[in-house]
Amino acid sequence: MASTTCFSAFLLLLLTSEFITVMGVTLPQCQRILATDQDRVQFALNLEFFEAEFFLYGALGKGLDDFEPSLAQGGPPPVGGRIANLDPTTRRIIEEFGYQEIGHIRSIRRTVGGIPRPRLNITVEAFATIVNRALNTTLSPPFDPYANTTNYLLASYLIPYNGLVGYVGTIPELVSSTNRALVASLLGVEAGQDAVIRTLLYERANETVSPYSLTVTNFTSSFSQFRNRLGMCGVKDEGLMVPLQLGAENRTTSNILSADTNSLSYSRTPQEILRILYGTSNERRPGGFLPNGGSGRIATSLLRRIF
Repeated sequence: MASTTCFSAFLLLLLTSEFITVMGVTLPQCQRILATDQDRVQFALNLEFFEAEFFLYGALGKGLDDFEPSLAQGGPPPVGGRIANLDPTTRRIIEEFGYQEIGHIRSIRRTVGGIPRPRLNITVEAFATIVNRALNTTLSPPFDPYANTTNYLLASYLIPYNGLVGYVGTIPELVSSTNRALVASLLGVEAGQDAVIRTLLYERANETVSPYSLTVTNFTSSFSQFRNRLGMCGVKDEGLMVPLQLGAENRTTSNILSADTNSLSYSRTPQEILRILYGTSNERRPGGFLPNGGSGRIATSLLRRIF
């Protein structure tokens, strides 16, 4: 099944790369958005809040409001967060990630100002729904991100990478050197978090995720393909194992770091990020992890647009 999944990813790359640009014109859903530096950097808080709450609850059973409630700026508390059944090493790593996210939120707020925390749905049901859609099946029992270390790492696979590709896409659009320096620093840590999560999962790549008949590789490949479909702008996400044609220099099938043919990071626009977080393929239709939509001027302006 792993080889079939990898082959599907390769076909997706061939097909989508042909249709993202037609006659040299980028398709509308993949075009850059016009926004100020402040709006672009504040948009990232949607992901930083998501990461902070999921990591803090997963490691400690409590969230941002228990550490620095003012950073939420009056936004509603997340729904469904709980402590995860993690092994001691993973718990310590995730706890550190949670604290890092607090620092990220604080740094963004100090530099460009903050926005209210959006309503976050980090319930078992929200993750189970996304996982079922990614795998194109209905798992029984439903996938529970908090049940054990492997499940939690798989759920975490869904999160920091969005921040990573979002920051890669943001930096070239920024005018202020202060803002570029901030986002570059944020990107460094987000990339590190994603690399750690992917490495921990790579160590389990061929393990079957109990009680299902799927391996960790099957899950990550399906998650990445699902995000590519939701983003609607080609292949910008790859699982832990890929066909040789997608490996670094076409010499490896391992894929601990997701990158393009020159091993450069992929990038995404805010619209793509919202389509993925909402799980709707539509930046104007909330759902998924952000049931009421994102916060900040970019996300709210998209919600107000009428076809």
